[in-house]
Amino acid sequence: MERKKASDYPQEILNLFDKFVHGDIPRREFLEGAQKYAVGGVTAAAILESLTPNFAWAQQVPKDDKRIVVETVSVDSPKGNGTIKGHFAKPADAKGKLPAVLVIHENRGLNPYIEDVARRLATAGFMAYAPDGLTTAGGYPGEEDKARALFGKVDRNKMTADFLASAYWLKNRPDSNGKVGVVGFCFGGGISNALAVMMGSDLSAAVPYYGGQAPAADVPKIQAPLLLHYASLDTRVNAGWPAYEEALKANNKPYTAHFYENTNHGFHNDTTPRYDEAAAKLSWQRTLDFFNEHLK
Repeated sequence: MERKKASDYPQEILNLFDKFVHGDIPRREFLEGAQKYAVGGVTAAAILESLTPNFAWAQQVPKDDKRIVVETVSVDSPKGNGTIKGHFAKPADAKGKLPAVLVIHENRGLNPYIEDVARRLATAGFMAYAPDGLTTAGGYPGEEDKARALFGKVDRNKMTADFLASAYWLKNRPDSNGKVGVVGFCFGGGISNALAVMMGSDLSAAVPYYGGQAPAADVPKIQAPLLLHYASLDTRVNAGWPAYEEALKANNKPYTAHFYENTNHGFHNDTTPRYDEAAAKLSWQRTLDFFNEHLK
């Protein structure tokens, strides 16, 4: 399939797609809205198909990359769903204790893109664990629509507890240096903010990508420095930023926020046309620098 860019689509189409993938409108409403842009033999269904992830594009670090070691690991989560499975990666030539990063997926479970993000962190000298919030639903099903449907059926509080258990599992591993950070995308960005509240000083760094913000009343509990990445065109998520920033400032919390111009929600995800190469690379380098500063 030919790779398209966000600029190949009217912004209204991208806004409709954002609403569709976050469950705000049904498929039928997306197709009806897209129909007016279906010209030259292109159908609304074809437009939707072209916006759907192509995971072949996302592999930057293959599972058999000689620089890293990967395995599927189950973590006990007695306060959550009992157990959660995930993709674990670390440097192959690791000497001494390693800094750790928890990687939290979007609202579709542990797909190949998020697994690859964990492996990218391993090539940068971190041990990384990307848990699958869909574990109790049979795991990521390999199809995005099915994944979204399953996602809504898993108890959200228990899933959050599973992520919390995963963070402490990383922090307490014998080969961990005891410093754990979190990076999350979309839904995972919201979980990153939530873990900063829940873990307090036990979390050493948090990097939410276009994620829902923590309530202002919870901000005093945050101890970890925050690096927040936002897409300038992402009005849905950005609406919550002013109140969050006000609370962070009022409580003297260390944070840095970046808004990437002319980018859409999901700009780091290199499997869809919303991917923005320049913003993805810049934000990722900033993320690595931030983790190097606070975790190593």
